[in-house]
Amino acid sequence: MISENQLHITQYTVISQNVKYGFLLSLALFFASLAFLFNTPQEIITGQITILTSPANLTTDYFALSNVGATLFNSALLTAHSIGIIRLTRAKVNGPIIAAVFTVAAFSFFGKNLYNSMPIVLGAFAYARVTGVPAEKSLLAALFGTALGPLVSEVTFNIGLLLPVGIFYGYLVGFVAGFILPPLAKHFVGFTKGFSVYNVGFTSGIVGTIFTSLLRSTGRDIEPVSMISSGNNQPFTIIFLTLFTLMLVGGLYLNSWTLNGYGALIKHSGQLSTDFLTTNGFSVTLINMALLGFVSTFYVLFHGGEINGPAIGGILTVVGFGAFGKHLRNVIPILIGVTLMGYINGYDMSATSVVIAGLFGTTIAPIAGRYGTLIGILAGALHLSVVSNTGYLHGGINLYNNGFAGGFVAAIMIPLLEAIQYQQQKRRQLREPVDPADEIRVEER
Repeated sequence: MISENQLHITQYTVISQNVKYGFLLSLALFFASLAFLFNTPQEIITGQITILTSPANLTTDYFALSNVGATLFNSALLTAHSIGIIRLTRAKVNGPIIAAVFTVAAFSFFGKNLYNSMPIVLGAFAYARVTGVPAEKSLLAALFGTALGPLVSEVTFNIGLLLPVGIFYGYLVGFVAGFILPPLAKHFVGFTKGFSVYNVGFTSGIVGTIFTSLLRSTGRDIEPVSMISSGNNQPFTIIFLTLFTLMLVGGLYLNSWTLNGYGALIKHSGQLSTDFLTTNGFSVTLINMALLGFVSTFYVLFHGGEINGPAIGGILTVVGFGAFGKHLRNVIPILIGVTLMGYINGYDMSATSVVIAGLFGTTIAPIAGRYGTLIGILAGALHLSVVSNTGYLHGGINLYNNGFAGGFVAAIMIPLLEAIQYQQQKRRQLREPVDPADEIRVEER
């Protein structure tokens, strides 16, 4: 049986792995160089220490916790760390890998750091070692699984343990979480049928809810927080428009200064696993990522939102998944749905929590890609309602709260949509005229 991805594979110029690695490394260098334009080396070091030694529950904007330079450097550091891990596993750069690196870079603006990420990565690779599978098979779970980094920081710094004891138990729970994520993520993809691209986000939500419940049962208060910065729109609008312009120009250059192949890319629904590098090539994928970057940035500005740590996280995550399931045709309906529901219910559309619900809510973009614009708008509207109520379950220790909520939205909508689609197909078959030749053949038998 031919899959959707096979149907839409197009001819494209093959780009070397060195170019793809260079592209990812350039992102780390870009943020690292920007860091020193905002703050002095001493301020960056001081800010880094603050980031590494503080609780990081949703929503802890590192711009507000430390400073802009330290946050940019934190993102650069974790991006380089991710690239190093990919190199060690000898994995080839593909759509999922690009999405994972961009997601790590994104959440390094609010919640992830080197201290709280390491035990989760080690746990995921320990699972691969124990089960005898190649380390590459646990790579995505290791990178995406750092969504549970705040669990490590919470246990270490925020539940009243002495620091040495906190470090021990923080790394222990992080290791355990990382160890169980790979098999659970593989299982839960069936729950959403691949219509929420943040599959590890849903898995992390389940794991985070279990750990939060255990901690709360001991009398600890595990709650989401709201530490948000403001006032950085002008510099970061310039920064991101420059970055996405460079990506667009690079994609067009590699694609012979044309948009050839982009029409084929947006025909994909985006359902897991849709690797645009495999189906459409690196150059067209880079164009798609750049266009999503422009749309995401203007979405924040259109609603009067702040381009702060969480908003930057949302923008970069959308861009990263432009290599792995998202494109303009399936993303825009979700953004419209979130916007309409926000206005109908009287939300403050400029609030960071609402802005990022739209950006991260594009996890369910494949619903729009498969079932059309109107269903996509409905899915986006439903997502805003659901995500507003899921953060308490895990207490903010799962950074991918929208992936958690999006998993429930997909799990609710897809069975209903499939049932309706089945009934419609059944009715069409009943209405189709019967060929007289078929009737004669039946009578002869």
